[in-house]
Amino acid sequence: MNHCSFILAFLLIFLPLAVTGMDMDTQTGMASWYGSESSKKTATGARYDPNALTAAHRTLPIGTLLQIRNLSTGCCVTVRVTDRGPFCKGRIVDVSKAAAEQLKMIHSGTAKVELEVVK
Repeated sequence: MNHCSFILAFLLIFLPLAVTGMDMDTQTGMASWYGSESSKKTATGARYDPNALTAAHRTLPIGTLLQIRNLSTGCCVTVRVTDRGPFCKGRIVDVSKAAAEQLKMIHSGTAKVELEVVK
């Protein structure tokens, strides 16, 4: 591999991580929560349950466990990724109503959070 190819490969791999300020196991950004309706099917094919501790994430594998911490309140919850989204610009995760209640973000609708993949 020549020098230019090595630099290009390095930038393609590591530049997105530097720009977003995240590593593969943690992310910081805005969260929102799903509505209370339970008629919608998730990416897993199951119906959305607003009382379950679940979340939607664009890229993490379905089934991934996440610990989410509300940076304003310090409240934490562990959720399982069961769906894809959010599809609103500027958001990194959508959480179920039950998770939003534990994060104390029901009334605000959104919160700045830190996500950490549970190993």
